[in-house]
Amino acid sequence: MDDPLSYFYDVVIPKTAQYPPATGLIYLTLGLAAEAGEVAGKLAKHYRGDYDRPTAEAKMIDELGDVMWFWIALCKELGISPQEVIGKVVSKLMDRVERGVIKGDGDKR
Repeated sequence: MDDPLSYFYDVVIPKTAQYPPATGLIYLTLGLAAEAGEVAGKLAKHYRGDYDRPTAEAKMIDELGDVMWFWIALCKELGISPQEVIGKVVSKLMDRVERGVIKGDGDKR
């Protein structure tokens, strides 16, 4: 598998996506937010004392797989490749580094 993102986009998502197409954007956006919350929840449970750090990290990695599924499915729903999304964010961040505005807040810095 030369490009795992393309394989996931072209093969895995079409075979595993189970939602009504009319509500895809809503379902995928809410699912992505929910899975990201589950990643944070695993870390919270570590700090509460439920898991040691290696266990929490392993559970977080499992949840990151779910985040990835929703992210790539959302890319497909929006008609953009994951590689294009990555390219856009790399360009944005490197531009901020070059202009010395990597710290701070606001999208238009």
